[in-house]
Amino acid sequence: MRISRRGLIGGTIAAGVTGALGALALQYRRSRGEGVPAAAMIGSAADGVGMKYRDFGSTGMKVSEVGFGAWGIGGRAYGPVDRAEAFRALARAEELGCNFVDTAAVYGDSEALLGEFLRGRRDRWLISTKYSAQPEGVERTIEDQLRRLGTDVIDFYQIHFSPGRDEGHLYEALYRLKKAGKARAIGVSLKNVYDIDRVLDETEVDGFMVALSLLDPEPFLSRVRRLREKRVAVVIRSALKEGFLTGRFTRDTTFTDPTDQRSTWSPERIAETIEAAERFKFLEAEAGSMVLAAASYPLAFPETSTVVLGTDKLSYAEVNFGEVPRFRLSTASLERIAQLQNQMGLRRSFRDFVVEKLRTVVNAVRY
Repeated sequence: MRISRRGLIGGTIAAGVTGALGALALQYRRSRGEGVPAAAMIGSAADGVGMKYRDFGSTGMKVSEVGFGAWGIGGRAYGPVDRAEAFRALARAEELGCNFVDTAAVYGDSEALLGEFLRGRRDRWLISTKYSAQPEGVERTIEDQLRRLGTDVIDFYQIHFSPGRDEGHLYEALYRLKKAGKARAIGVSLKNVYDIDRVLDETEVDGFMVALSLLDPEPFLSRVRRLREKRVAVVIRSALKEGFLTGRFTRDTTFTDPTDQRSTWSPERIAETIEAAERFKFLEAEAGSMVLAAASYPLAFPETSTVVLGTDKLSYAEVNFGEVPRFRLSTASLERIAQLQNQMGLRRSFRDFVVEKLRTVVNAVRY
């Protein structure tokens, strides 16, 4: 049998491509941490145990697995705030074992309100706040925040966005704050896989904040294996998808208060989000409410350090810190969630993974 030179080269190329795709497929499966929803579950459904505590990465701090999200009590995100009610919510959260509160200077009166609440009880709480590109710079900004919060150190200080490649000075400022004892741990609030990779590869931060919900499993799931290996602190935000996973809203819901950030959402966006959220309503049968189901989802992953839940009312505190820590989604539910997320195109596909790899190579050559 005669084999032409062209055929031999073509066969070699085809074999090489097949081999490369096979290797990429293996990397893809490993990057997703296959089996994570079932294998990574901590506790069991309705295990009856109260607040639990997790390692905050490699910092040595122990953090309540549910944290107090203080954006809402600042009055610039979800409507006007009843200060007395906010204090009651904070006090109840503390009673139920919460020891982590997340805020920022741009959250209206949030830091000042917290500073008032924390008088005489600072040692019971870990404070997380952020630099949000204030023109005066990182180090002058934190001095104002320390004053408002009534403390001499921030337990977890973050940049409120992912610095660009020409903003390395922001990381240097974080390092100086940590060395000076103004921050015990430092981090960044991130949005995509490229942000996560750059932070893990090029910085010395202790952790970061990222969204993770039933409707937003990415970018967390795409990097869950790296998070496990690096042992960084991971603060989860938006687990309730701005309230749309609580079951309280309908397609006709409107947000007319200009101080509510959802007032900028179009009717189409609201309807689409509600429609997507309703596909997970099967979880109510097990959890009893969508709040418990949605808030418990990120807690199924041991890579999660704490899930920050927005709380501005006493009734919310009872659920967020009293009921959520006592509930765990079953393995069967977690597997069904994964299947549904795949069907809805919410998880990264193999095609996305290959495109991401190609983009990484191109960026490496470019820079």
